[in-house]
Amino acid sequence: MMSGFNGTKENSHNKARTSPYPGSKVQRSQVPNDKVDWLVEWHDYNPVEYTAVSVLAGPQWADPQITESNFSPKFNEKDGQVERKSQNGLYEVKNGRPRNPAGRTGLVGRGLLGRWGPNHAADPIITRWKRDRSGNKITHPISGKNILQFVAIKRKDCGEWAIPGGMVDPGEKISATLKREFGEEALNSLQKSSAEKRELQEKLQKLFNQEHLVIYKGYVDDPRNTDNAWMETEAVNYHDETGEIMDNLTLEAGDDAGKVKWMDISDKLKLYASHAQFIKSVAEKRDAHWSKDSETGCPG
Repeated sequence: MMSGFNGTKENSHNKARTSPYPGSKVQRSQVPNDKVDWLVEWHDYNPVEYTAVSVLAGPQWADPQITESNFSPKFNEKDGQVERKSQNGLYEVKNGRPRNPAGRTGLVGRGLLGRWGPNHAADPIITRWKRDRSGNKITHPISGKNILQFVAIKRKDCGEWAIPGGMVDPGEKISATLKREFGEEALNSLQKSSAEKRELQEKLQKLFNQEHLVIYKGYVDDPRNTDNAWMETEAVNYHDETGEIMDNLTLEAGDDAGKVKWMDISDKLKLYASHAQFIKSVAEKRDAHWSKDSETGCPG
């Protein structure tokens, strides 16, 4: 069910049980580790109901309330332009509401999430080798491996460093979301003139047209998740081997990002949601430095 992350339900379902719920004072009902799984009977389970006002206002990116008579979503399938299929396979629907495939969260409703069921995002991980002034790759003195860098943004909503990324628009291909979100958050493309945008697109095309690695696809342990709505993502690594493409692009924070910078990859990183695990996978797949211990785990 939780493909891509090894480990127990407890450590893949922590952030989805934290209180207060983001952007509110709402406290979730406490869910002990042994009661997370839906297969464990828990007759006294009494989750708090919460859907944010911003979602209830009915913006374009949000579903109506499940009780509205003219709303009959097709769960587990493509519903018009809205993708309601999960990357993790079929999910249960109980009393007309989809059920979080990772288990109980202590909160029902949608919280800050627009869609009932899976809310699809895309996370572009843009990497290059760290180099000295002469252009030589820098190796870590202890592990002896080359140091990889990735483009990180500081999120405006919570102040944490993260991979740039965002929600897949209805009908949008994941590859288009990856490129659009990187442009908006790390290159401030929304504020550029049409001529600048065209130039940016040409450079980005080079980066996004080369071979890439799909690092993870599926459910994400995210503080916004509820029993009925959850985040899923596709994290994809685009690597600029020579560094020449990214040398010609100036990083500039935009949209949901407060800051943007190149960050060295190592086990010291403290990142938003499950992002550190995605970055660790990139380091392993690229045989780059991760930790001072020689064992970084099996390359996957």
